[in-house]
Amino acid sequence: MFPLRDDQPRYSRPLVCVLLIVVNAAVFLHEMQLEEFSRNFFIGKYGVVPDHLRLYTLVTSQFLHGGWLHIIGNMVFLWAFGRSVEDSMGSWKFLWFYLTCGAVACLAQVFATEGSHAPLIGASGAIAGVMGAYVVRFPHAQIRTLVFLFIFITRFDIPALFFIPYWFVMQVINGAGAIGYSSISEGGTAWFAHIGGFLAGLAGSMWVGTPRRRRWGRNYRW
Repeated sequence: MFPLRDDQPRYSRPLVCVLLIVVNAAVFLHEMQLEEFSRNFFIGKYGVVPDHLRLYTLVTSQFLHGGWLHIIGNMVFLWAFGRSVEDSMGSWKFLWFYLTCGAVACLAQVFATEGSHAPLIGASGAIAGVMGAYVVRFPHAQIRTLVFLFIFITRFDIPALFFIPYWFVMQVINGAGAIGYSSISEGGTAWFAHIGGFLAGLAGSMWVGTPRRRRWGRNYRW
């Protein structure tokens, strides 16, 4: 299932969401133009490596991706959920919230895969935090979702209270299945980053206020 958009009115333009997508795309295109050795060095330097953690990589790793499907999937989720969360928090608070959730997500994966040499990269931990905030702030929202049914592709409106908890349960199940392999992992999906980011988003959302402009602001449809 791929979320496309929600049904919530917005009262400000999603400037930070757009900025994050542009920066992620620019960094990814830079990765793609590097030859293999330089690309691996770049990812190793700016990705989170559990075996020797460098603090700055808790942020830089959030802007690296391992392939087209990786970045496209992450940016689709960010666009679907991030715009309303940014609108509900205000742009600067949202940026701080996003990066903090991403850093917590990285630390959760580091804890779960202690000793691993595989770099952790991607925005999915931060986006998981955005999804955690979304389900707290917009529990009655409907998510227009692209659904693949065998050879058919269709769209459904799915309640956020189903879509997001279902997504989280799948992360927990897959994370539990990966526990036995975490110490020798050489890549794959960072399930514990998703779980940690989501829980950080749930908790952190309660501490971030709502800007007053939502009470009388203009309705934007981005």
